[in-house]
Amino acid sequence: MNGWAEGIQSAIEYIEDNLTQELKIEDIAAKAYVSPFYFQKIFCVLCGFTVSEYIRSRRLTLAAQELSCSDCRIVDIAVKYGYDSHDSFTRAFTKFHKISPSAARERGASLRAFAPLKIKLTLEGANMLEYKIEEKLSFAVIGKMRKFNTDTSYEEIPKFWDEYAQSGGHDIVPGMYGLCWDGDGKEFEYYIGCNYLPYKEIPEGYVAKVIPAGTWAVFPCRGPIVESLQSVNTQIWSEWLPNLRDYKLAGNYNLEVYLTPPKENPMDNYCEIWVPVAKV
Repeated sequence: MNGWAEGIQSAIEYIEDNLTQELKIEDIAAKAYVSPFYFQKIFCVLCGFTVSEYIRSRRLTLAAQELSCSDCRIVDIAVKYGYDSHDSFTRAFTKFHKISPSAARERGASLRAFAPLKIKLTLEGANMLEYKIEEKLSFAVIGKMRKFNTDTSYEEIPKFWDEYAQSGGHDIVPGMYGLCWDGDGKEFEYYIGCNYLPYKEIPEGYVAKVIPAGTWAVFPCRGPIVESLQSVNTQIWSEWLPNLRDYKLAGNYNLEVYLTPPKENPMDNYCEIWVPVAKV
């Protein structure tokens, strides 16, 4: 993907230019020429924090600077940086800076600063990421669906799997897939399920979803499931995508595919991550 680093940097610059305005993830992602779904996923992997965390940290940094060098009312500064009340601003400000907004005005007050990001992609080591490009026909998935916020999904989705197993969900619909499907850019749908056969009845509380025919990049994950998935996922977005040339991301969805049940020896586990792509 040519200009990937430039696209991310353009998105960051757009955020910086509009910190006192309403920021929509759709507009931010458009600067990087990817969907909100993929932008948030990639941003978090590259930066170590979410888009909303970055925006909040930058706004609170600028708010502190204004408090310390101007006579503007606290409530006016709160509104300027997106807070709808004095109380909500005070809570966020105190959590970030460890002092209250009023204390920030005192001479010698210690404040925290979160600098603007500068994206630089560098070559590190020679890690080998195994993958293959495959053409697949359209297929349908049936699963239990729950919506997740991008900011908390890493912590909440494993809990969803645990809850599903404890409730006996695997006896109704085996958990062969973990399907991420973009919602509105702020939330996405996540399905635990398996292949759907149209002649079978859909159990109550489950949903069928059709996956379009297309081209997929398939990434094997070997070893302890959670650790291997997270490791390969990080490599996909931080190493594989920036060097992608003949293909581009396609579709606002991706799959975790569990081809075999968990093994007694975690090192024997095998699963895959499927990412839809298209020829450039």
